[in-house]
Amino acid sequence: MSRMEGDHKLPAKVFHWGFILLYVYGIFKQIDDISELENSRLLIFEVFFAILFLIIVMMRYFYMQQFETFLGAHEPVPLVHKYIAKIIHKSMYFCLALLPVTGLLIAAMFTQGITDGPIQDSILDLHGFSADLSYILIAIHIGAALYSRIKGEGVWSSMVPLWNEEIPSTNTKIIKLITLENEFFNRVENFISSLKK
Repeated sequence: MSRMEGDHKLPAKVFHWGFILLYVYGIFKQIDDISELENSRLLIFEVFFAILFLIIVMMRYFYMQQFETFLGAHEPVPLVHKYIAKIIHKSMYFCLALLPVTGLLIAAMFTQGITDGPIQDSILDLHGFSADLSYILIAIHIGAALYSRIKGEGVWSSMVPLWNEEIPSTNTKIIKLITLENEFFNRVENFISSLKK
């Protein structure tokens, strides 16, 4: 277990919160039917939006790689917990990159006159799956952030600009939950270590 004390700097916070606005905008402006792409202005807009979205996802991914997953934690974080968080983060980035990539493929196929059929349908399904999975992963991410805030680990305050007078919880139920959680992660870590021997 190790501590990750520190704070995300302004660029990280801008990437995080600015991207959220772009993502939410993308959800609300999405097209409902592929035939809407017959409008050439909408098609061009969708292509540029997808390219911008992909560029920002990639920039954010590579920028955030320099920071620890639990930056701001003033309590030790079990190694297994870090790995789970990294898997969730990388999965989110994968889904968020897959959205514009599949969107661009849909647009490319559409401009070639392929509006349906097995290939276009497969790309549409993959686009929908990546959107649905991104909702689930983001919900897990938000839930974990709130849970971290309740525990008072310090992670919340490193990224969120409000409700950040964070101190470790003194609530006996929360302390017991943290103890159980750490015991679980330590047992998993010990089990994995025993397999390597």
